[in-house]
Amino acid sequence: MTAVARTILALTAFLAAGVSPHTAGGAAPAGVSHYVADAAKSTLQFTFVQAGAKNQGRFTRFPVTFDFSPDDLAASKLEVTVQMNSFTTGDQERDDTLRGDDLFAVSKYPQAQFIATQITKTANGFEATGKLTLRGATRDLRVPFTFRTATENGATVGYMNGRTTVRRLDFGVGQGDWRATDQVGNDVEVTFALRLTAAAPR
Repeated sequence: MTAVARTILALTAFLAAGVSPHTAGGAAPAGVSHYVADAAKSTLQFTFVQAGAKNQGRFTRFPVTFDFSPDDLAASKLEVTVQMNSFTTGDQERDDTLRGDDLFAVSKYPQAQFIATQITKTANGFEATGKLTLRGATRDLRVPFTFRTATENGATVGYMNGRTTVRRLDFGVGQGDWRATDQVGNDVEVTFALRLTAAAPR
């Protein structure tokens, strides 16, 4: 048997097994773009109600990876890791309280993570469905977002914007007196505006 014939037979068996040469070994299909967040030009904020007034905080360290193709949403995924000690609300006393054991407990739970392996098209953009792990608890979370690309300095960049609501008590953020919602509301709104740059395939 010639080398060419052996190659054809091997390829035929490979395809018959339902495996694409582009997806062997766990690699993403061709056409999926790989992005990471531009930290200097991205924001992750949270808004909460305390004593009847809205207050806002922001995180400064939250690496993001986003694999995306509008033509292959099944191969798209989103991963965000938040360094929980990297936030500020503009009030040092309040920040110290939030870092404590009854709330974020950052010394025991230094990171929060959202991993979405299902991304679907919606009337207003897209929705990422996945798991949020915060303070050691993991819950389902849906995150609606918009996404567009632009060419800047000859390179393709992405812009992702969205918001979702997290119920803090679902994750144990609020022990002891902080369980009560009359002073600090249960619903925390999370908003993000990300600038994403192309990265090498993982």
